[in-house]
Amino acid sequence: MAVEAWSRCFANDDSDAKKIGRSCLMPSEAYKLANQIDVFFSSKVMFRKYFAVERVRQPKLGKINPSNMLCSKCLPCLVLSFFVHSCGALTSSGELKYKAIGDAPQRIALYEAWFGESKHISVGYSTKNRDTIQRQIHDARGFGITGFVVDWYGDRDTYVDQSYAEIQSVAAKNKFSVAVMYDEGEVAEGATDQVIADLAVFHDTYLLSSSPGRSAYLMYQGRPIVFVFPHGNHTDWAKVRSAVNRWAEPPWLIQEYLPGPLTDAFDGFYPWINPVPDGWAADGSNWGDRYLADFYKNMADKHADKIIVGGAWPQFDDHRASWSLNRHISARCGQTYRESLELWKKYFGPGQVIPFMLVQTWNDYEEGSEVETGIKMCASGTTSHP
Repeated sequence: MAVEAWSRCFANDDSDAKKIGRSCLMPSEAYKLANQIDVFFSSKVMFRKYFAVERVRQPKLGKINPSNMLCSKCLPCLVLSFFVHSCGALTSSGELKYKAIGDAPQRIALYEAWFGESKHISVGYSTKNRDTIQRQIHDARGFGITGFVVDWYGDRDTYVDQSYAEIQSVAAKNKFSVAVMYDEGEVAEGATDQVIADLAVFHDTYLLSSSPGRSAYLMYQGRPIVFVFPHGNHTDWAKVRSAVNRWAEPPWLIQEYLPGPLTDAFDGFYPWINPVPDGWAADGSNWGDRYLADFYKNMADKHADKIIVGGAWPQFDDHRASWSLNRHISARCGQTYRESLELWKKYFGPGQVIPFMLVQTWNDYEEGSEVETGIKMCASGTTSHP
């Protein structure tokens, strides 16, 4: 829309300006305006065509050539195009530092690896079973999912750790990706040392070149991605960052969307299923669109230099969980999943494609957010692929 506004404006014959006298900006002034306004346009071609300035170089001052001057009659166009762009659907205010490899985010899904363990509900399979994992990978591919992000607790849950080992091994044989979602502990004493020790064990077990299934691990720009699920706010993440930076391949640390004083310790953020600011509705109608919108806008405006991982969820219902708080997000006949998958596009312009989309979740049946069985469609009472 902004480019169209520029085209209409500059299509006017400049002869009228000659008749009434010109009030022009020097090339150096035009350069300053260009740098301030240029970032708001999804395309810079039209801008540079008519202003004849380069963002990376300031024109040298010398003999003034009127053809290189920015006339005041064009300033209304500048203002018009700014408002046309900033008031439209696209609101990104900066160039993303980290982008997708391709024209769409890589779709990955959170995987709970505790099923078959006695303290969790029975879902009819064990996450340590290689045939089950093989089937899940096949099904996930049909949904456009290219990797699992496995919830992992270090030595606090050996069953999950054993499941992870099998998942990474099977994933490698199927050219499927896998990554860890490190679940932070809730004990304050020694929290930082525990995180550093846990991540060191994970590195030495699963991230060395000799580790079984190592080729499956999710990489971005040559570095492994480690997701973090926070608990308790007891960890000194700056200290953790310093420790993992000594790895041969320092990981990207991606935390849940809580940008604040610890922003520098993390390389990126992801949103997690959340109906704020509206809160949990009894009928599940608050599905989290305002939360996601705030996440994308805040990341675009203030953290465009971080890795942005989008979030999408189909529904939420924790009544089967032992920790249930009777919380609900309605599937809305599949709309919740479809709209959460696409919402990021409203906040990032053409060519500004976020690198990852985290589906929440593949198989969390206890909180009722699974996509493994498909997306609930009201009209037919059946399910469909995401």
